Amino acid sequence: MPSVSVRVIAVGCVVVCLTQIARADQPKQGDTRQADLSGGVTLELVYIPPGEFMMGSTPEEKAWATGIEGGAQPGTDRESYEGEQPRLMRVPHGFWMGRTEVSVGQFRRFTEETGYVTDAEKPGGKTQCFNPDWDGYHLATQVVHPWEPMPGKSWRDPNFDFPMQDDFPVVCVSWNDGRAFCSWLTKRERDAGRLPDGLEYRLPQETEWEYACRGGSKESQYFWWGNELHDGEGRLNISAIDFLPDRKQTWPLGKAPWSDGYSFVSPVDHYGEQGRNGFGMADMCGGVWEVILDDFDPKGGHEELYVVTENPRPVCRGGNYFDVPGNARCAVRLGLQSPSYSDSRDGFRICLGVPRR
Repeated sequence: MPSVSVRVIAVGCVVVCLTQIARADQPKQGDTRQADLSGGVTLELVYIPPGEFMMGSTPEEKAWATGIEGGAQPGTDRESYEGEQPRLMRVPHGFWMGRTEVSVGQFRRFTEETGYVTDAEKPGGKTQCFNPDWDGYHLATQVVHPWEPMPGKSWRDPNFDFPMQDDFPVVCVSWNDGRAFCSWLTKRERDAGRLPDGLEYRLPQETEWEYACRGGSKESQYFWWGNELHDGEGRLNISAIDFLPDRKQTWPLGKAPWSDGYSFVSPVDHYGEQGRNGFGMADMCGGVWEVILDDFDPKGGHEELYVVTENPRPVCRGGNYFDVPGNARCAVRLGLQSPSYSDSRDGFRICLGVPRR
């Protein structure tokens, strides 16, 4: 009998020890990993654990967004897309997310290795770009918008009138292009034996994106740092007191009352630690719109992946460098025209998680 007891105790010890080892191997909040794109180019991802958050915005937040400080256009349906009230959402699985949007240099590695041609570069393709001859809205006489569909432009040349840098977020890429990048990275990392079992690189699900944007806050705040716009100085790139290239004019309409240093795109993670939220995510508000895996539902976001079979319109989140402060909040969501639509205000961020679609 004593020998049997010893064996039972020994077996129990082995089970406990193996369990402890397994738990020690589990990623923890803030852990990072690098995806090697070759040629000295890497992509950093940060681990975000399972959790809960409040999706959407309150009537008070919508009123601020369309008020004098938020500057968003009142009287439209845009804020209704956030839902009538914040609602509890659960993210049951931990996932890894790119600390920044995919950069020009990272996207270039993808096209160099695969020969991929983006939707904007295909025959008959076009992308929405800034017209440098634009000199204002002229709201009293005629409405002239600064963005126009342009053939011959793409992520290689978004018509910014200044050279693109490798550390700028890539723009003029569609939902299709973002998914193609993720498929390439999944295969590349799997072939190299670096892809964890049961995971793939993909675009973030909408709940994952807003959960990551809020940085662990369980309250329904306007921005990831809180409700006060002035606390955002030095944290994000939106319409602010910055001259447009070769002009002595800023973007018109509502803007942040400081200079963020860039009238168009800023380099990814330009604001460093101050520009990172509680999860370590950079540039979640402002910068460029980020295309999401889900299809758009104008009634609000869903806890589960939302997919439609007719006329899909991918969701984009986060606002952009041209946006007024009220359009760069955590809850803001829009639907793109189609999976092939691209714009010089739109980019994407990747996620490493369980397969979704």
